[in-house]
Amino acid sequence: MKYGFTLAETLITLGIIGIVAAMTIPVLISNTNGAKYRGQLKKTYSTLNQAGLMAQAKYEFDYSGTNEVCPEAQADGAKHSPEEVQSFCSIFNGTLVGATYVGKVSNLKRTDSKNKNAEVAYSLATRETLPDNYGDFLAYVLPNGAIVAFHPEAKDCDLPIGRRPVQEVFTGTVQGLSLKNCVGFIDVNGVSLPNREVRCSTGENKVDAGSNCIVDNNANRLLDVYPIVFHNATVEPASGAAQFVLDTSKI
Repeated sequence: MKYGFTLAETLITLGIIGIVAAMTIPVLISNTNGAKYRGQLKKTYSTLNQAGLMAQAKYEFDYSGTNEVCPEAQADGAKHSPEEVQSFCSIFNGTLVGATYVGKVSNLKRTDSKNKNAEVAYSLATRETLPDNYGDFLAYVLPNGAIVAFHPEAKDCDLPIGRRPVQEVFTGTVQGLSLKNCVGFIDVNGVSLPNREVRCSTGENKVDAGSNCIVDNNANRLLDVYPIVFHNATVEPASGAAQFVLDTSKI
Protein backbone atom coordinates (compact mmCIF):
# COMPACT_ATOMS: atom_id res chain seq x y z
CA MET A 1 0.00 0.00 0.00
CA LYS A 2 1.30 3.43 -0.93
CA TYR A 3 0.89 6.37 1.41
CA GLY A 4 0.75 10.04 0.40
CA PHE A 5 -1.35 13.16 0.21
CA THR A 6 -4.09 13.66 -2.28
CA LEU A 7 -4.16 16.74 -4.48
CA ALA A 8 -7.07 18.15 -2.47
CA GLU A 9 -5.21 17.71 0.82
CA THR A 10 -2.12 19.40 -0.63
CA LEU A 11 -4.14 22.36 -1.91
CA ILE A 12 -5.91 22.77 1.43
CA THR A 13 -2.58 22.72 3.28
CA LEU A 14 -1.08 25.31 0.93
CA GLY A 15 -4.19 27.45 1.32
CA ILE A 16 -3.89 27.36 5.12
CA ILE A 17 -0.20 28.28 4.92
CA GLY A 18 -1.08 31.17 2.59
CA ILE A 19 -3.74 32.49 4.97
CA VAL A 20 -1.41 32.30 7.98
CA ALA A 21 1.35 34.06 6.00
CA ALA A 22 -1.05 36.79 4.88
CA MET A 23 -2.01 37.39 8.51
CA THR A 24 1.46 37.34 10.05
CA ILE A 25 3.81 38.85 7.45
CA PRO A 26 2.28 42.39 7.56
CA VAL A 27 2.59 42.34 11.36
CA LEU A 28 6.23 41.26 11.15
CA ILE A 29 6.96 43.98 8.57
CA SER A 30 5.24 46.63 10.73
CA ASN A 31 7.23 45.54 13.79
CA THR A 32 10.49 45.59 11.83
CA ASN A 33 9.81 49.01 10.29
CA GLY A 34 8.63 50.36 13.64
CA ALA A 35 11.84 49.33 15.35
CA LYS A 36 13.89 50.79 12.48
CA TYR A 37 12.03 54.10 12.53
CA ARG A 38 12.28 54.46 16.31
CA GLY A 39 15.99 53.72 16.26
CA GLN A 40 16.70 56.19 13.46
CA LEU A 41 14.55 58.86 15.13
CA LYS A 42 16.34 58.55 18.45
CA LYS A 43 19.75 58.72 16.78
CA THR A 44 18.80 61.74 14.67
CA TYR A 45 17.45 63.67 17.65
CA SER A 46 20.68 62.92 19.48
CA THR A 47 22.75 64.07 16.49
CA LEU A 48 20.88 67.38 16.17
CA ASN A 49 21.01 68.11 19.88
CA GLN A 50 24.72 67.34 19.98
CA ALA A 51 25.17 69.70 17.01
CA GLY A 52 23.47 72.52 18.92
CA LEU A 53 25.54 71.93 22.05
CA MET A 54 28.79 71.58 20.10
CA ALA A 55 28.15 74.80 18.18
CA GLN A 56 27.42 76.58 21.43
CA ALA A 57 30.63 75.32 23.04
CA LYS A 58 32.90 75.65 20.00
CA TYR A 59 31.53 78.67 18.14
CA GLU A 60 29.57 80.44 20.91
CA PHE A 61 26.18 80.31 19.18
CA ASP A 62 23.41 77.76 18.77
CA TYR A 63 20.01 77.68 17.03
CA SER A 64 18.92 80.72 19.06
CA GLY A 65 22.04 82.67 18.10
CA THR A 66 21.61 82.34 14.34
CA ASN A 67 21.07 85.66 12.59
CA GLU A 68 21.21 84.66 8.92
CA VAL A 69 19.16 82.19 6.89
CA CYS A 70 20.68 79.46 4.74
CA PRO A 71 20.90 80.17 1.00
CA GLU A 72 18.82 78.01 -1.32
CA ALA A 73 21.75 77.18 -3.58
CA GLN A 74 23.44 73.97 -2.49
CA ALA A 75 26.96 75.22 -3.19
CA ASP A 76 26.40 78.46 -1.26
CA GLY A 77 24.92 76.69 1.76
CA ALA A 78 27.79 74.22 1.85
CA LYS A 79 30.20 77.17 2.13
CA HIS A 80 28.62 78.64 5.25
CA SER A 81 31.27 78.50 7.96
CA PRO A 82 30.56 79.00 11.68
CA GLU A 83 33.63 81.21 11.92
CA GLU A 84 32.10 83.63 9.40
CA VAL A 85 28.31 83.20 9.37
CA GLN A 86 25.78 82.34 12.07
CA SER A 87 23.17 80.17 10.34
CA PHE A 88 21.69 76.70 10.53
CA CYS A 89 23.98 75.73 7.65
CA SER A 90 26.99 76.96 9.62
CA ILE A 91 26.00 74.83 12.61
CA PHE A 92 25.52 71.68 10.53
CA ASN A 93 28.59 72.27 8.37
CA GLY A 94 30.72 72.81 11.44
CA THR A 95 29.44 69.91 13.54
CA LEU A 96 27.98 67.14 11.37
CA VAL A 97 30.59 64.95 9.68
CA GLY A 98 29.40 63.54 6.37
CA ALA A 99 26.14 65.52 6.19
CA THR A 100 25.19 66.87 2.74
CA TYR A 101 23.27 70.08 2.11
CA VAL A 102 20.71 69.66 -0.68
CA GLY A 103 19.01 73.07 -0.65
CA LYS A 104 15.24 72.85 -1.09
CA VAL A 105 13.38 69.68 -0.15
CA SER A 106 11.96 69.74 -3.68
CA ASN A 107 15.49 68.97 -4.92
CA LEU A 108 15.32 65.51 -3.33
CA LYS A 109 14.74 62.70 -5.80
CA ARG A 110 13.32 59.22 -5.40
CA THR A 111 15.66 56.28 -5.90
CA ASP A 112 13.27 53.34 -6.32
CA SER A 113 13.19 51.65 -9.71
CA LYS A 114 9.64 52.65 -10.70
CA ASN A 115 9.98 56.36 -10.00
CA LYS A 116 13.72 56.94 -10.17
CA ASN A 117 14.66 60.64 -10.12
CA ALA A 118 11.04 61.71 -9.51
CA GLU A 119 10.59 64.48 -6.93
CA VAL A 120 10.00 63.24 -3.38
CA ALA A 121 6.38 63.94 -2.36
CA TYR A 122 5.50 64.16 1.34
CA SER A 123 2.18 63.67 3.07
CA LEU A 124 2.20 65.95 6.12
CA ALA A 125 -0.76 66.05 8.49
CA THR A 126 0.32 68.61 11.11
CA ARG A 127 -0.91 71.76 9.39
CA GLU A 128 -1.02 73.50 12.79
CA THR A 129 2.77 73.19 12.85
CA LEU A 130 4.12 72.65 9.34
CA PRO A 131 2.98 74.98 6.53
CA ASP A 132 1.89 73.74 3.13
CA ASN A 133 5.05 75.01 1.43
CA TYR A 134 7.21 72.25 2.91
CA GLY A 135 8.79 71.79 -0.53
CA ASP A 136 10.52 75.13 0.06
CA PHE A 137 12.06 73.87 3.30
CA LEU A 138 15.84 73.43 3.24
CA ALA A 139 17.40 70.08 4.02
CA TYR A 140 20.48 68.07 4.91
CA VAL A 141 20.95 64.36 4.28
CA LEU A 142 22.79 62.70 7.16
CA PRO A 143 25.31 59.86 6.70
CA ASN A 144 22.71 57.32 7.89
CA GLY A 145 20.33 58.45 5.12
CA ALA A 146 17.94 60.39 7.35
CA ILE A 147 16.75 63.78 6.08
CA VAL A 148 16.60 66.85 8.33
CA ALA A 149 14.47 69.68 6.89
CA PHE A 150 13.95 73.16 8.32
CA HIS A 151 12.06 76.35 7.49
CA PRO A 152 13.76 78.54 4.82
CA GLU A 153 13.53 81.52 7.20
CA ALA A 154 14.95 79.62 10.18
CA LYS A 155 17.02 81.86 12.47
CA ASP A 156 16.92 83.43 15.94
CA CYS A 157 15.15 80.36 17.38
CA ASP A 158 15.07 81.46 20.99
CA LEU A 159 12.68 80.17 23.65
CA PRO A 160 12.89 81.71 27.14
CA ILE A 161 13.85 79.38 29.98
CA GLY A 162 10.78 77.78 31.51
CA ARG A 163 8.63 78.05 28.40
CA ARG A 164 7.48 75.02 26.44
CA PRO A 165 7.20 74.95 22.62
CA VAL A 166 3.42 74.44 22.59
CA GLN A 167 1.09 74.86 19.60
CA GLU A 168 0.53 78.61 20.12
CA VAL A 169 4.29 79.17 20.00
CA PHE A 170 4.52 77.34 16.66
CA THR A 171 1.81 79.48 15.10
CA GLY A 172 3.13 82.75 16.52
CA THR A 173 -0.11 83.62 18.29
CA VAL A 174 1.66 84.29 21.59
CA GLN A 175 2.56 87.97 21.70
CA GLY A 176 6.30 88.48 21.55
CA LEU A 177 7.07 84.77 21.23
CA SER A 178 7.12 82.72 18.04
CA LEU A 179 8.91 79.66 16.69
CA LYS A 180 6.85 79.42 13.49
CA ASN A 181 10.01 79.81 11.39
CA CYS A 182 11.92 77.31 13.52
CA VAL A 183 9.93 74.20 12.63
CA GLY A 184 11.01 71.36 10.37
CA PHE A 185 10.85 67.60 10.12
CA ILE A 186 12.97 64.47 10.22
CA ASP A 187 12.46 61.78 7.59
CA VAL A 188 14.10 58.78 9.22
CA ASN A 189 13.71 56.69 6.07
CA GLY A 190 15.34 59.15 3.68
CA VAL A 191 13.88 59.44 0.19
CA SER A 192 12.37 55.94 0.41
CA LEU A 193 8.64 55.52 0.86
CA PRO A 194 6.27 55.99 2.59
CA ASN A 195 7.30 59.67 3.14
CA ARG A 196 4.26 60.17 5.38
CA GLU A 197 3.97 61.89 8.73
CA VAL A 198 3.48 59.80 11.87
CA ARG A 199 -0.15 59.98 13.06
CA CYS A 200 -2.02 59.53 16.34
CA SER A 201 -4.25 56.48 16.67
CA THR A 202 -6.06 58.19 19.56
CA GLY A 203 -5.78 61.62 21.17
CA GLU A 204 -4.85 65.03 19.76
CA ASN A 205 -1.79 65.54 17.58
CA LYS A 206 -0.43 68.39 19.69
CA VAL A 207 2.57 68.68 21.97
CA ASP A 208 0.44 70.44 24.59
CA ALA A 209 0.09 68.63 27.89
CA GLY A 210 -2.99 66.43 27.95
CA SER A 211 -3.11 65.67 24.22
CA ASN A 212 -3.05 61.94 25.10
CA CYS A 213 -1.76 60.97 21.66
CA ILE A 214 -1.02 57.28 21.21
CA VAL A 215 0.55 55.83 18.05
CA ASP A 216 -0.20 52.19 17.29
CA ASN A 217 2.62 50.11 15.87
CA ASN A 218 1.13 49.62 12.41
CA ALA A 219 1.92 50.72 8.87
CA ASN A 220 -0.84 53.36 8.83
CA ARG A 221 0.29 55.20 11.97
CA LEU A 222 3.95 54.60 12.80
CA LEU A 223 5.47 56.21 9.72
CA ASP A 224 8.78 57.83 8.71
CA VAL A 225 8.25 61.62 8.98
CA TYR A 226 8.41 63.47 12.33
CA PRO A 227 7.75 67.22 12.84
CA ILE A 228 10.40 68.99 14.95
CA VAL A 229 11.15 72.42 16.35
CA PHE A 230 14.59 73.99 16.85
CA HIS A 231 15.24 76.31 19.77
CA ASN A 232 18.32 77.33 21.73
CA ALA A 233 20.65 74.29 21.60
CA THR A 234 17.74 71.85 21.46
CA VAL A 235 15.59 69.99 18.94
CA GLU A 236 12.22 68.72 20.17
CA PRO A 237 9.12 67.01 18.73
CA ALA A 238 6.56 69.39 17.22
CA SER A 239 3.54 67.07 17.27
CA GLY A 240 1.89 64.76 19.77
CA ALA A 241 2.60 61.74 17.58
CA ALA A 242 6.30 62.59 17.24
CA GLN A 243 6.48 63.14 21.01
CA PHE A 244 4.86 59.76 21.72
CA VAL A 245 7.24 57.84 19.44
CA LEU A 246 10.28 59.55 20.94
CA ASP A 247 9.08 58.94 24.50
CA THR A 248 8.49 55.25 23.81
CA SER A 249 11.81 54.62 22.04
CA LYS A 250 14.21 52.56 24.14
CA ILE A 251 17.53 52.99 22.37
